[in-house]
Amino acid sequence: MTNYRLEELRTQIDRIDMQLLDLLNRRAAIVEEIGKEKDKQGTIKYDPVRERELLNRVAANNQGPFSTETLQHLFKQIFKISLKLQESDNSEMLLVSRKRHPQDTIVDIRGQKIGDGNKYFVAGPCSVESEEQVRATAAEIKKHGLTLLRGGAFKPRTSPYDFQGLGEEGLEILRKVADEFGLSVISEIMAPEDVEMSLKYVDVIQVGARNMQNFNLLKAVGRIKKPVLLKRGLSATIEEFKYAAEYILSQGNDQVILCERGIRTYERATRNTLDITAVPILKQETHLPVAVDVTHSTGRRDIMIPAAKAAIAIGADMVMAEVHPDPSVALSDSQQQMDFRQFDTFMDALKPVVFS
Repeated sequence: MTNYRLEELRTQIDRIDMQLLDLLNRRAAIVEEIGKEKDKQGTIKYDPVRERELLNRVAANNQGPFSTETLQHLFKQIFKISLKLQESDNSEMLLVSRKRHPQDTIVDIRGQKIGDGNKYFVAGPCSVESEEQVRATAAEIKKHGLTLLRGGAFKPRTSPYDFQGLGEEGLEILRKVADEFGLSVISEIMAPEDVEMSLKYVDVIQVGARNMQNFNLLKAVGRIKKPVLLKRGLSATIEEFKYAAEYILSQGNDQVILCERGIRTYERATRNTLDITAVPILKQETHLPVAVDVTHSTGRRDIMIPAAKAAIAIGADMVMAEVHPDPSVALSDSQQQMDFRQFDTFMDALKPVVFS
């Protein structure tokens, strides 16, 4: 083959490549339009029937030299990336998306403006056990200038025989003590029917990890005008986490704080695996403030300080930790709660990082 003939053939290939490029982009534009129509109709993006029809047409019309299997593989990839294009377009339309809402959302908890660029701390016992216990803890966190008190009144436990919390009585204790010390209350609500009752006690409703995809609960807290702390599920992807928040925002409540609390992996050195990179990803892809729970993510008092420093360094707006007057006798999670001396050390180590 002469050099002239080789160049002529290569020129034909180049021309066909540009034609393919043009056709693929024209196809992509139509795919985006289809995605918008499906959004209007509320239909799912993936249509396996359409994919099968496409592959059948490829088989029926292929005249070589490519094998049918090869071409079907190529078209399956085109179908796959076309679906991804629709999903990408859809994600930009989500209420949680920063592309739709470029400004940071500020969640106002009785004057504490989470997401305003400052760093905030939430502390308190895993479970509300008594008024004396909560009062002692409230005094301890107030000593450090904190104003956000957490405590569990309803406790979703792995075993049905473990302490399940004091229920509404626990919320009453939290509210009473918080008012004495000028604190705000953050507590988990587990059932949609308890949301209305909780409003007279709590300043922030927490949706726990086990309830991240309790969609009826998400819609219920979305219909109220009360801040929500939404924790990431035990094995939830970031995408699933964002869609859980979308359930809340879709009902009208945009006062949502996302909380990374560790995910379940094969690693057993810590209680869970702290996905620290989730913080900047959530900050980039959503406009909501992000918290990190260093207690549940690590389950280890000895590494909570570096974990909290890492959370602050990477951009978290808030750090959550558990503290108890005497963790050895705590009715839940005794191994991971700090006592007051340890909490003093924790806060003393973090204040220079936060207020320097």
